Amino acid sequence: MTMPTTVSPSREGHAAGPAPGNGATPIGQVVKVEDLRKHFPVKTGLVARLRGQMPVVKSVDGVTFEVPFGKTLGLVGESGCGKTTTGKTVVRLYEPTAGTLHYEGQDITHLDRKALLPFRRRMQMVFQDPSSSLNRRKTVGQILATPLEAHRLASGREKEERVDEVLGAVGLSPRFKNRYPHEFSGGQQQRIGIARALILNPSFVVADEPVSALDVSIQSQILNLLMDLQADRGLAFLFISHDLSVVKHISDRVAVMYLGEIVEQGRVADIYTQPAHPYTKALLSAVPSPDPGRPSLRIPLAGDLPSPLRPPSGCKFHTRCPYAMEMCRTVVPPVTRLSTDQTVRCHLYPPGDQQWPT
Repeated sequence: MTMPTTVSPSREGHAAGPAPGNGATPIGQVVKVEDLRKHFPVKTGLVARLRGQMPVVKSVDGVTFEVPFGKTLGLVGESGCGKTTTGKTVVRLYEPTAGTLHYEGQDITHLDRKALLPFRRRMQMVFQDPSSSLNRRKTVGQILATPLEAHRLASGREKEERVDEVLGAVGLSPRFKNRYPHEFSGGQQQRIGIARALILNPSFVVADEPVSALDVSIQSQILNLLMDLQADRGLAFLFISHDLSVVKHISDRVAVMYLGEIVEQGRVADIYTQPAHPYTKALLSAVPSPDPGRPSLRIPLAGDLPSPLRPPSGCKFHTRCPYAMEMCRTVVPPVTRLSTDQTVRCHLYPPGDQQWPT
């Protein structure tokens, strides 16, 4: 899908503005994820359970990345590759199976509910489907006031003022706060979802496919809103999407995910102009060209995404890769650093090899 011309320019070189009340945006990583894994046990299959072999779905299987203050990391990949599970695990909606999560330098991997509560104020999530993520039985004002009440941050007049303020920040009139979610359009509902995420003044937001359910013209408005809020508040985003054209506009860095693993990671300029992994190249080739006279050369992939219940051995992509070698079927490829800012997990790039194969 080609984004409309009303979308703000690419994020390459974008500098985040100051966070409210905190001066300049802090330097360093707001979120650091190392070897993160999230496996779901499958409770069916009586024979396997009797044998003590509880099968698991490896939704996230060894993910590592960092999100700096005031920046956006775009997480892309096919449906079913584990993007949403990664986002929910990073904000501890899911308990990690293994790995570590650091938020502003503190290990929050296994904090209990009470110890995690202060961090939840600073980590928020915008969900994919605004209509199902908003409580239909509550007014907008009640929805936005609930986080303030749960964390005991405001009451009375102060609570009302903060609700009015955040509605204005997302482009909605405070007079809408007495209406119910079903009275709004899809774009307005998503603005309410963003307002709910911002009401606690977070520093990190996971945006899970926030525009995929919206019309193209509305998508551009929501994307511009997120970028403006980031500039005003110094927010860091993990932006999850399967649409590479959207990710290109809003992200500073991109991580490409396949079957629970990150296969390539780097700056937007590097990934989009000089992709390394065959999977990244195939994804980019599927993006429609804005120039009808220069259509993109599509790189087809054989077969479907394998099941995370029984992932392929060796390189998980070898069953669909046009360049697969014998070693790809048995040996897990290491992470190779192609440059200061770009890494790839592929046997086409042996460790220490800084050249792109022809």
